[in-house]
Amino acid sequence: MELETAYGPGRVEIEVAESPWLVLALTHGSAGGVDAPDLLAVRDAALAAGVSVARVVQPFRLRGARAPGPVAKQDEAWLALIGALRARLPGLPLVQGGRSNGARVACRTAREAGAEGVVALAFPLHPPGRPERSRADELRGAGVRVLVVNGDRDPFGVPAEADADRLVVLAGEGHDLKREPARVGAEVARWLAERVRPRCSPGRSAGGGR
Repeated sequence: MELETAYGPGRVEIEVAESPWLVLALTHGSAGGVDAPDLLAVRDAALAAGVSVARVVQPFRLRGARAPGPVAKQDEAWLALIGALRARLPGLPLVQGGRSNGARVACRTAREAGAEGVVALAFPLHPPGRPERSRADELRGAGVRVLVVNGDRDPFGVPAEADADRLVVLAGEGHDLKREPARVGAEVARWLAERVRPRCSPGRSAGGGR
């Protein structure tokens, strides 16, 4: 379904798990889509673990742009989409995430979205060849638990263990995480079960915090 924002519509595809206990909202990178191998693997693993999944196409991609544009506008549009999504799936805690640029958006907006955690796939720590331009502050400033899954051959760098609640570095994987995507899905499902589910007991209101 398409949902309106101040910067144009976004598209959300919701797949509901049997007896869900959580909603996982996932989005794409700057140039990719929500059918990337790692996102599909995470979707499959999450659904099997009782987590409903919403794959979100942001407005800039829906109108055909390859660059996300200003950070403030992208974050505002994302929060509007998440607000509309939560209205359609009331009563369930939320974890948000994505790959690459989508992981950055999820980190920056996690606190305001009231997310329980962030799944950051292929987090682009810095532009290729520019380690001095670190984006680690986006991970550290998320205000919620963050799972980072990166490949050890990622030209955008690999965050440090101190930057996240859990860091998983997959040998032989690049930025696309497409060599063994099922491993990515398994790591996400395990983290959700071990680190998020205990915080989402019945009657507890959604909200972040490390």
